[in-house]
Amino acid sequence: MSLQSRLGFVAAMGNLIKVLGKDLENCPHFFLDFENAQPTEAETAVWNQVSAVLEEAHGILAELQSYNGAGQEIREAIQNPGDLQLQEKAWNAVCPLVAKLKRFYEFSLRLENALRSLLEALTSPPYAPMQHLEREQALAKQFAEILHFTLSFDELKMTNPAIQNDFSYYRRTISRNRLNNQQLEAENEVNNEMANRMSLFYAEATPMLKTLSNATTKFVSENKTLPIEDTTDCLSTMACVCRVMLETPEYRCRFTNTDTMLFCMRVMVGVIILYDHVHPVGAFAKTSKIDMKGCIKVLKEQPSNSVEGLLNALRYTTRHLNDDSTSKQIRALLQ
Repeated sequence: MSLQSRLGFVAAMGNLIKVLGKDLENCPHFFLDFENAQPTEAETAVWNQVSAVLEEAHGILAELQSYNGAGQEIREAIQNPGDLQLQEKAWNAVCPLVAKLKRFYEFSLRLENALRSLLEALTSPPYAPMQHLEREQALAKQFAEILHFTLSFDELKMTNPAIQNDFSYYRRTISRNRLNNQQLEAENEVNNEMANRMSLFYAEATPMLKTLSNATTKFVSENKTLPIEDTTDCLSTMACVCRVMLETPEYRCRFTNTDTMLFCMRVMVGVIILYDHVHPVGAFAKTSKIDMKGCIKVLKEQPSNSVEGLLNALRYTTRHLNDDSTSKQIRALLQ
């Protein structure tokens, strides 16, 4: 090999090392223990507060999963407007369901407060987001659990049209009775103001995600002294850590539960969507701190039945995918 060739080879290797070094520097490589992380003394206060909210999450998902709606009763009542017995039957079927929908909505408010507490803890000086996530793994795990719940809730809600049908019928009946100067007992449980707020919540395709997105944006705007990058870096770091754990066999083999892989993928997608909603230019731009190609590739390597919902979440619930700044390659990967 001539001297010139050797110099060229050395220069090329130098550039390669620079690129690899930059990638490693930008993407933290550490194991985030989603299965066993326990709170340290410093984390305990926030952990206890968030834990009280998360304890309800499983019950909320179970209730939503078994939500069948009052479609049959509503149809019969609408088809027979003069039959008071059928009207009463539909009303009695809808009222407990609306009480359930109110509980879901009120839970979203508690989830919003829990997220705020976690954001405060995971972005506070003097530590960088990566240091926070590595040092405060129990809080990082709770943040991941909130995202996992959010995507699970929204997936179930999107595939259940009965929710909006039931609530629309409830509101129409309340309005009709108000015109006839009749007060129904159910109004004491869900008054007009509450019904308006619930209506806005359920009108969203992904209501829990919208709640988290609004809460994160509000957190950023209210904390003027905290650069927005501290919050978005927390999200991009989490996405990166999940991706690296999913594509690195040494990390993957440390998962003892088969569900942890899906949990990790769901969390990765959740933080990408949240980042895309909160960051001014989003997750898909070249300047984004999230390796979108790598994340999508990791998802596509899994069985399609377990990730199609997550790929759809990236396709349809992100904000910037169709921006001009999104590369054709990324769009093609999501087609």
